[in-house]
Amino acid sequence: MDYTAPESFTTRPDLQGTFGMSASTHWLATGTAQSVLERGGNAFDAAAAAAFVLHVVEPHLNGPGGDLVAIVQTADAAAPAVLMGQGPAPARASIEHLRGEGLDLVPGAGGLAAAVPGAVDAWLLLLRDHGTWELDDVLAYAIGYARDGHPLSTGAAATIARVAELFRTDWPTSAALWMPDGSPPPAGRIVRNPAYAAVLDALTHAACTIRDDGPVGRAARIDAARREWKTGMVAQEASAFLSAPHRHGGTGVHAGVITPDDFAAFDAGWEQAVTRGFRGLTVAKAGAWSQGPTLLQVLGMLEPLDHDLLDPSQERGAHTILEAQKLAFADRDAWFGDDEVDLDTLLSDDYLAARRALIGDRASAEFRPGALPGRTAFHPPLRETHDASSVASGEPTVAPDGRTRGDTCHLDVIDRWGNIISATPSGGWLQSSPAIPALGFCLGTRLQMTWLEPGHPSSLSPGRRPRTTLTPTLVLRDGRAEFALGSPGGDQQEQWQLLVLLRMTVGGYSPQQAIDAPALHTTALADSFWPRTWTPAGAVVEGRLGDELIRGLEARGHRVTRAGDWSLGRVSAVGRDPETGLLWAAANPRGMQGYAAGR
Repeated sequence: MDYTAPESFTTRPDLQGTFGMSASTHWLATGTAQSVLERGGNAFDAAAAAAFVLHVVEPHLNGPGGDLVAIVQTADAAAPAVLMGQGPAPARASIEHLRGEGLDLVPGAGGLAAAVPGAVDAWLLLLRDHGTWELDDVLAYAIGYARDGHPLSTGAAATIARVAELFRTDWPTSAALWMPDGSPPPAGRIVRNPAYAAVLDALTHAACTIRDDGPVGRAARIDAARREWKTGMVAQEASAFLSAPHRHGGTGVHAGVITPDDFAAFDAGWEQAVTRGFRGLTVAKAGAWSQGPTLLQVLGMLEPLDHDLLDPSQERGAHTILEAQKLAFADRDAWFGDDEVDLDTLLSDDYLAARRALIGDRASAEFRPGALPGRTAFHPPLRETHDASSVASGEPTVAPDGRTRGDTCHLDVIDRWGNIISATPSGGWLQSSPAIPALGFCLGTRLQMTWLEPGHPSSLSPGRRPRTTLTPTLVLRDGRAEFALGSPGGDQQEQWQLLVLLRMTVGGYSPQQAIDAPALHTTALADSFWPRTWTPAGAVVEGRLGDELIRGLEARGHRVTRAGDWSLGRVSAVGRDPETGLLWAAANPRGMQGYAAGR
């Protein structure tokens, strides 16, 4: 059968131009990125400025106390590189300590779940190594929004309302920051965060102590700001504040264990991307300390199949895609982590052919990781029950006690010189842990993605990075970057990106057509977020896929949840047409918040 044709209607136009393009999950970040490009900055200056704005305007989706994964390719580089901004577990964050606190899982909210914040250091590293602007110019946008105010987004307002009772009862510093009048603010209200503005001012003041006007001086100024972040007020205040016992969602009262030494010991860095070919293209991802290689595995399983089996708008294609994803995520949950992971085998043709052969006509309800020579696969403690306040369908959710399922933001930028970046910052959500009064933000909860069972690459261990869900994508042709994309969504990030990739590269959809098209994903995996449940044979679908397709999936044994017509996926993308040289951008309409811009 032929691939399903795209709808002629799109929610937004496919933007095209020759100067520069930006796309993100918030219009103010997109506008900031374009402003930087218009003033002569490159894609990396623009991305850094936009990212600090995202800390301010999407505080329920990311914050300075969170983390970051990005893939970049400079115009003159032969290969992409991964910007690693995922901090590790603090030195005192051990399985023994948490078990001693009476826990069998790392909490989903509270300071005990905090990894070392990595996002700010990573953005500063990007700016130092590949940007051109001075730090004060880059931070001016975020400082302005924090000090002078910005309209509170609908999503942020809803999140504050959902956790209002937690803030009033247990996290009074969060209530003071986000509900200064005693009640959750409505969407559209102008909100300010002078404490965070002061933190950013401190970074610029630290940078100004270096007087050399040349490029060496610029790099030294940014490094001075990095030292201030890691050894100054932020490290001291965060560590002291979280050392006091406080409520950790539904798991009791605990004290955090992070210390100033943990902040000082972490450096963001650059890593080689993991790549695999797919139908004449090369897809680049972060390593197995992220979930990135799962996308490469799924593409490898799907590559030789007929077009209709790669079409999520047809029953056979939707079924095949779901089954391939289950197999890849079983490998993620069995093998991935911050350790030596045998990606050569996991991404090899023979291994993926054997995995492909497991895809049958019926939905599998089994956890089926592959076998690696001389190794024993980890089987996570799979549970089907979960708190009724946390929903397994639709967009990621926030429970009233602060537990969050996969809330994240994303941004992509390409400039006229050919520099490109795809970045997924996350963590440090306003609902993660109590707000630190002197800083105007809280720390994240990324350690909830580690296990308290020892001996696995993703087991909790001091100094080890949690296996993150953050997973931007860069696609190349003949070594040159062609487009970048990414999405919020926790365990769904890879799945929603896959659908866009398939529709663009196999179905011939335009980027906006592919982003607008109806989505689906599997929940037959070990959820990366507390309470780490799974749904055997679970599938979540948008109703626009049609009753016939949905009934067909149910007949094959999928446990289908209908999530609404426009509820799954928040992909944004930018790129360059290899034939015309035109730049393009596209953004997600779901949630009515993301935007692309460019000329």
